[in-house]
Amino acid sequence: MGSGRSLRSPRAAAPPGLSINELFDQSKLVTASIAGVLREGAIAAGLTGLMILLFLGSWRSTLIVLISIPLSILTSIVILYFMGHTLNTMTLGGMALAVGILVDDSTVTIENTHRLRSEGMNLAAATLHGSAGIAVPTMVSTLAISCFTSVVFLEGPAKFLFTPLGLAVVFAMLASYGLSRTLTPVMIGLLLKGEHHGETNGSGNRFARLHQRFERGFELLRRGYLRVLTMLLKRRLIIPVVAALMLTLGGVMATMVGRDFFPDIDGGQIKLHVRAPAATRIEATERIFQEVEDKIREVIPERDRDLIVDDIGVPQRPYNLAFTDGSTINVNDGVILVSLKEGHAPTATYVPSSARCCRPHFHPRPSISRPPT
Repeated sequence: MGSGRSLRSPRAAAPPGLSINELFDQSKLVTASIAGVLREGAIAAGLTGLMILLFLGSWRSTLIVLISIPLSILTSIVILYFMGHTLNTMTLGGMALAVGILVDDSTVTIENTHRLRSEGMNLAAATLHGSAGIAVPTMVSTLAISCFTSVVFLEGPAKFLFTPLGLAVVFAMLASYGLSRTLTPVMIGLLLKGEHHGETNGSGNRFARLHQRFERGFELLRRGYLRVLTMLLKRRLIIPVVAALMLTLGGVMATMVGRDFFPDIDGGQIKLHVRAPAATRIEATERIFQEVEDKIREVIPERDRDLIVDDIGVPQRPYNLAFTDGSTINVNDGVILVSLKEGHAPTATYVPSSARCCRPHFHPRPSISRPPT
């Protein structure tokens, strides 16, 4: 994004026929990551609203609960701003993670209010006692989730990565609890005033019938659970044995799972370090690089291949070393950068093949490796 804006003036001043383009734009990876987090957060909010609507059977109650999601997230953003944090992949990821649990406090409040109304209490009294009756339990559960604040005790790079994520979750959860104690009761009194309790069961609209079928199915599931629970209480050794087996299996699998500081990210770019035999002249090195490029073109089809750039030898100016990884030490080695098109196949399918297929075809054989990312 920033490089595109900085190139506007050179592009405007360039003579006709001269095109200035970015060879490798890593900002696309960052933009795609943020867009992905926002998309997943929106999907989580939609699915959460759908579940609430199915269980409560009232669009008014669903609206009351869903309002707490954007308000809680906006409150978290305000607090993060005053603490000096920014919107990035980690903070957005924390908010997306919290979307599903931001509705818990308001959902419990509305459900308790519906229970009291079904017992014959009027709306005002049910709203008051329904909110006050679960204030302490919801506060305990919110504070338990707020243990994310322990990330502030991390040190090193992990501190800068995960502290914003944990703080985003904590601030959103605390805001959700505050809203469930203040805004949610007020909206219950306003929106549910015109809703007669139990009207869904007597109405004949399509959603009412769908909700009734869902309630019947859920009741069957609950009865099945009671039967299974009764059977397990009579055969009490089953659960401890299964739990012990799961713990043993988890301990074994923990030794087999790979370990990385950060997960692999498909940025659509491949970087190969090619080193020709010592004392190879730069003309011969260039020829070797061209042959390696030809082999890469055989491995990566044209539909996925966008650009191949060679960087041979050491920079002429010392300050240019700041923009390289320092792996090139002479005119006999360099770096080949491969950029893939949008919608390409997974980059990991091409990386091993690109390095392996080149080695057997050159004599003397150059050293071809993939630098760590």
